[in-house]
Amino acid sequence: MDVEKYLTRIGCSFPCSPNLATLKLLHLQHLFTVPFENLSIHMGDKVHLDLPLLYEKIVLKRRGGFCFENNGLFSWLLSKLGFDVHILSAQVKNRFTKAYGPPFDHFIMLVNLNGHRWLCDVGFGSGFQLPLSLETDQPQKQSHGVYRLRTEDNVIFMEVLLDNDCVKITKEDTAWNALYKFTLTPCQRDDFRAMCDYHQSSISSIFFCKSLCSLLLPNGRVTIIGRKLIITSLSAEEGQPEKTETDLTDEEITELLRDKFGIVLPSPFTPKDVDIVPPPVMY
Repeated sequence: MDVEKYLTRIGCSFPCSPNLATLKLLHLQHLFTVPFENLSIHMGDKVHLDLPLLYEKIVLKRRGGFCFENNGLFSWLLSKLGFDVHILSAQVKNRFTKAYGPPFDHFIMLVNLNGHRWLCDVGFGSGFQLPLSLETDQPQKQSHGVYRLRTEDNVIFMEVLLDNDCVKITKEDTAWNALYKFTLTPCQRDDFRAMCDYHQSSISSIFFCKSLCSLLLPNGRVTIIGRKLIITSLSAEEGQPEKTETDLTDEEITELLRDKFGIVLPSPFTPKDVDIVPPPVMY
C-alpha cells in the first residue's frame, strides 16, 4: 500500500499521527469520499477481499465498495499508520426484512487508543459519521444523528435514535432502532470470505437484490438504488431529515455516478431493485 496515495484519495495530508483527532478525521473523510456501493456485483464481476486488489479498486481506480471492501481496506490503513486495530463481526438488521444477518455478515473495527476503545465503521452506508466510544452506553450525538451502543448479555447493539428530540432519549427507548449487533470477539479477515460470497449471490441479500451507490454529504446523503435517486437533506433546525426520490434513466445513472460519486465504470451494469427473500433462519 502507498499510504500517501490512500490519504490523498480521501482528502487527508501525509503524514498522520495515530491519535484520536487523526482517527476522527480519517473516518469522516473516508465517508465523504469513498462511496458505499456494490456495482461490481451487477456488472458480472466478483468481489475479492485480497488487500492489494481492494487498494487497486478503491484508491487507484477511485471506486467504492461494501463493508468487506471499505472497512477491510480502512483497517489496513489504520494499521499502517500505527493504530491498534481489531477486526470484529457484526450482524446487520435488514431494514427491509427486519431480520438480523448471520455471523460475519458485517465487517467492523475496534480501535484501542490509550486504553479507550472506539468502534469504527466506514462501510455501512447510513451509519455513524465519527468513531463511537465503546466506554459508554449513553447517547452519542453526531452531525447526522444520535447513536448509542447498548449491551445485553455480552452482545452490543449499535442503535440510532429515530427522533432527534434529545429530551426523549432517556424516556422512550422505543425511539431507538438497532442497525446491527456484535460482540468483542476478535476475527480474522479470512473469516468473512464465505459471507462475502453469500452477499454476491443470495436472494436473501440486499447486495444481490439491489444495486446501490451511496455517499455521505456534509448536509445529508445521496443514494442511487436501482433506478431511483434518493437525496436526504438535513434541515437547519433539528428534526426529521427531508427526503426526495427521483426516477432515473440509464443515461442519468451514468452521469450521476460520474458527477456525484466520481465513478466511471469500465463496463455497463444492470440497475436492480427486487424484493429480498427472507432467509429461512432468523438470527
